[in-house]
Amino acid sequence: MLSLSPLHLSPPKPSSLPRTFLHIFSLPSPTPTFSLRRHRRHRRLEIRAIDAAQVYDYESKLAADFRSSTKLKIGIIGFGNFGQFLARAFVSQGHTVLAHSRSDHSRIARTLGISFFSDADDLCEQHPEVILLCTSIISTEIVLTSLPLQRLKRSTLIVDVLSVKEFPKNLLLNHLPSNFDLICMHPMFGPESARNGWNGLFCVYDKVRVGEEESRLLRCERFLGIFENEGCEMVEMSCALHDRFAAESQFITHTVGRVLERLNLESTPINTKGYETLLNLVENTSADSFDLYYGLFVYNKNSLEMLERLDLAFEALKKLLFGRLHDVVRGQLFGGQERLRSSREEYKHSSNGNGASLPSSSEATRSQNFLLPIDNKLQIFKRFDNNTKLKIAIIGFGNFGQFLAKTIVRQGHTVLAYSRSDYSEAAERLGVSYFSDVDDLCEEHPEVILLCTSILSTEKVLKSLPLQRLKRSTLFVDVLSVKEFPRNLFLKNLPQYFDILCTHPMFGPESGKNGWNSLIFVYDKVRIGNEDLRISRCERFLAIFAREGCEMVEMTCAEHDKYAAGSQFITHTMGRILEKLGLESTPINTKGYETLLSLVENTAGDSFDLYYGLFMYNVNAMEQLERLDLAFESLKKQLFGRLHGVLRKQLFETEDDQLQVLSEKPLLMLSENCTTVGSSSEALNIQQD
Repeated sequence: MLSLSPLHLSPPKPSSLPRTFLHIFSLPSPTPTFSLRRHRRHRRLEIRAIDAAQVYDYESKLAADFRSSTKLKIGIIGFGNFGQFLARAFVSQGHTVLAHSRSDHSRIARTLGISFFSDADDLCEQHPEVILLCTSIISTEIVLTSLPLQRLKRSTLIVDVLSVKEFPKNLLLNHLPSNFDLICMHPMFGPESARNGWNGLFCVYDKVRVGEEESRLLRCERFLGIFENEGCEMVEMSCALHDRFAAESQFITHTVGRVLERLNLESTPINTKGYETLLNLVENTSADSFDLYYGLFVYNKNSLEMLERLDLAFEALKKLLFGRLHDVVRGQLFGGQERLRSSREEYKHSSNGNGASLPSSSEATRSQNFLLPIDNKLQIFKRFDNNTKLKIAIIGFGNFGQFLAKTIVRQGHTVLAYSRSDYSEAAERLGVSYFSDVDDLCEEHPEVILLCTSILSTEKVLKSLPLQRLKRSTLFVDVLSVKEFPRNLFLKNLPQYFDILCTHPMFGPESGKNGWNSLIFVYDKVRIGNEDLRISRCERFLAIFAREGCEMVEMTCAEHDKYAAGSQFITHTMGRILEKLGLESTPINTKGYETLLSLVENTAGDSFDLYYGLFMYNVNAMEQLERLDLAFESLKKQLFGRLHGVLRKQLFETEDDQLQVLSEKPLLMLSENCTTVGSSSEALNIQQD
């Protein structure tokens, strides 16, 4: 404590006061000035004691007052999952939140520090600065028209957060007096996609109508600042432009997810990366209510066009598939020069380096039950001496053949190559002996014949090989994306004394460019002789892939094709359907839409022959295509069935009856088993990734 003698009103000389007092007398605040003037009228100022921290306390109070003046009182109408999700962020930033909902969420509100009102009139009489509509799109109009607007301040800011924007914009303009401010907003995330924070996630907004007064402009910026403070990417965009982009991204993403959901897709032991993407998409979209998806369809005028384009794309793809199938059947019936010409074209295509039978996006994860333990994988190759190398002949030295050859040569094996096209220069760079005559290659007596041709030309190539020039115990290996077809082909055309190993490296030059570690390699020892030398040779060949870290999965050809039809074929089919839509990136891409764009890019990189081979040579593929067709038709029927119900009410019921039905009864959703499922009037308004 510091005691001083009485002071005159005029400030002392700077040299006679401590630094603390210098700061006090130099403050520009009006409060000390007022205080000094009052004491001058009565008596001289006498300072008895002073706390040295007073200056800092005062500045803290000023800062606190400023922060308090920047906070908003926000009323949330519709306090379901999404309303609660937003409220948590508002409260954490210090804003006052009021909530109203037809359902009783008072307990949750208390835990969040929010005042809950069961009566909308009571909430409105609190004069919130912002009214945030968090109802489902289907109930928005009923909720808006039921609000006691007369109890709000005339300059209140009204904000919606629906997944479509033109519909609420017109609704707000038609039902609200001109003195209310309006913002149409779409936070393109929800509790699931933003569970780790909002940083980097899109928030689209349109300042539909904001008064010119400084206080109203400031209020608008403060509300938008809530999302900006959380790290959102703030995108100002007209409602019409938003809906055009949303129809192409949101609606297509949800449509694909819901079609696939009806297929009851399951994880397989040989999931590709693309298939994992589809499984995640199903999980995300199925978490949303059908009302949300239906709202994207019926309240966005662009969605019907996108649905029609998707339908046409699917029909075009089926026509292309069955057209090619028709040509094959016709060739079998009429043969002759037409069949010969077709075979030549197919083989020529496969020899141009595009005949690799593996999808470019096939990095995969799988169930641990199907994986060889690490110790077993090491045992495959550790039992062999490094000097025990193989002589491997690659038939079909296109992109995929060269891709495998690089690793095989690096491990010290001798590689021979043959292809109808001249790849001698590429072979020389890789240290591979290239043969333009297949007889010359076979006379070198390779221990392994590795077929890397396209699936369409495999039979023709196999039948053209001079088998008589090979050793009778030679091991034949294929690397096609289907397995029963080459298995049967080998068993039918190769003498009993040849060994047969059917394999599928589920990766390619793109997905395996950074190494093969953890990538799946499927194999089936179809026919391996009992001699130790032949068993050892098979193990040494498998060890090439085990040494690179591949997950070695032993599986029958029939099992492989069953899983592949449910994963690879469906993945490629969806990718090619979306490719025909000509999808493009938008300024407001969701994570789900980004995955679809990546899927298109990966599948479009493969030749159509590869995709056609997955269809033509996998007995399970036709069933999957039919199931996909039925799933799409079922989804369209549900969409248009709901739309028909709405139109019927408009035609045959009075406006009062219609309002009563919509407000008092839950909306009904037809499930796949034709049962009805009630949907809450406050369905989630969540944009999933």
